[in-house]
Amino acid sequence: MKIIFMGTPEFAVPTLTEIVSTGHEVVAVYTRAPKPAGRGQAERKSPVHEAAEGFGIPVFTPRSLKQAPEQEVFASLDADVGVVVAYGLILPKPILEAPRLGCLNLHGSLLPRWRGAAPIQRAVMAGDARTGIMVMQMDEGLDTGAVGLIEEMPIGPDMTSGELHDRMMLVGADLMGRALAALDRGSLHFTPQPETGVTYASKIDKAEARIDWTKPASEVHNLIRGLSPFPGAWFELSLNDTPTRIKALRSTLVAGQGTPGSILPELTIACGTGAVRLTMVQREGKGAMDAATFLRGAGALPEQAL
Repeated sequence: MKIIFMGTPEFAVPTLTEIVSTGHEVVAVYTRAPKPAGRGQAERKSPVHEAAEGFGIPVFTPRSLKQAPEQEVFASLDADVGVVVAYGLILPKPILEAPRLGCLNLHGSLLPRWRGAAPIQRAVMAGDARTGIMVMQMDEGLDTGAVGLIEEMPIGPDMTSGELHDRMMLVGADLMGRALAALDRGSLHFTPQPETGVTYASKIDKAEARIDWTKPASEVHNLIRGLSPFPGAWFELSLNDTPTRIKALRSTLVAGQGTPGSILPELTIACGTGAVRLTMVQREGKGAMDAATFLRGAGALPEQAL
């Protein structure tokens, strides 16, 4: 089939690779425009942009698809189907309807739970035991389209969003490959989403990242693993009389009690109920390190985490 691929981050690259390797003709790749990055603020192409150039596929980087000229260019590509994976731009109706078979989206949740921008992180932050990845037919709503294929997966009790992201990235590529094969055969059937159980995965706000030790240990643990590795849940410690921001990247639930925020042995911190043991942290200006390494370099710890 003739396919237009639309995606931006690393998460989308395996799906593009799967589509190319299975022999489909990718007539164009749409991705977000290069952005200034790094100390020199040189423009950096997206991971999908770089992958597409490696495959020799024409790349388009419009800042919007709402204008008629961009929509005409898109339609002129005469694609059979559009494949969308974490693209980052809203697709208006003329774009959705331009390919002969419409547009398919790869979404990282068990819809209708966690529609929106951050489904992987929100599932972990909520303490969900299971999630999944879906191929759905796109419509004008926010992740409201009918579902074609589903692959469920467990979320381990200490699994981070980063680990779940990496697993979904590979499973999703295979799932989209199977969906396109079925679509080509005329055997991909879509089921409308249930009207009940809808939740929204809003974009992560930086204000959410500060740890509130008065909350139950389970909520603190889920916040830590849900925001790991990015943006990273954080707290402050006074080290050598200097307030120092510490990111908590890994934790586990343990028995323990005390005033919320009080520091117990082995970098265990008391919460509103229960306690969490921090097993991987990142001190401001330093790299990630395990708890033992951090403790060796931190010196005497204060009695309280802030």
